[in-house]
Parts: sequence; C-alpha cells; structure tokens
Amino acid sequence: MKLRRDVFQAIADPTRRAILLLVTTQAMTAGAIASNFDTARPTVSKHLQILTACDLLEQEQRGREVYYHLNPEKMKEIADFLEPFRKMWDDRFNKLESVMKKSITN
Repeated sequence: MKLRRDVFQAIADPTRRAILLLVTTQAMTAGAIASNFDTARPTVSKHLQILTACDLLEQEQRGREVYYHLNPEKMKEIADFLEPFRKMWDDRFNKLESVMKKSITN
C-alpha cells in the first residue's frame, strides 16, 4: 500500500514553499532548483520527492532532463479548502477593527 503524504505537512516546510514559488513561473530541473539553495542537492531532491508525492509538483521528461512544474489543480484544491477560514479571519479582524475604532472615539 502506497501512503500519501499530507499536503499541509508538505507546505509547512519553508524550503518546500520556496520551491513551489520557484516553479510558479517556469518548469525547472532539479539542478536548477537546487542552485537556489545552500543545501546539498540530495536534500533538495528529497523535498522534490515529497512535493511530487503530494501532487503539488508534476514531473515532465524532456530528453534526459526531468522538469518540475506546479500542479495548479492541486493548488486550487488547497485554496478552496482554506477559503472558508480566510473569510472567517477577515470577519474577525473587521469586527476587531470596528471595536478598536469605537474605543478610540469614546
């Protein structure tokens, strides 16, 4: 049985979030991605494996090179899941702002 990694654990890591940002504009090889970090290439490779296992990144073979690019459908799933929470926090901050403005004017 193949276990799927939790997407939220994957994006909790700052290096993996940085990798996702790197590949938002263009597909990149593992070497090109690794050149942006001060860690060993095998470490970046492990991050790529995790992001690929979560379907956040997709691999594309071009000749001898493997390019990684963002999976926009998976990112939309995450955004859709988070949207109700975003609305809840916006409402709470708006209420807090209203209370603070009232207390200042009194």
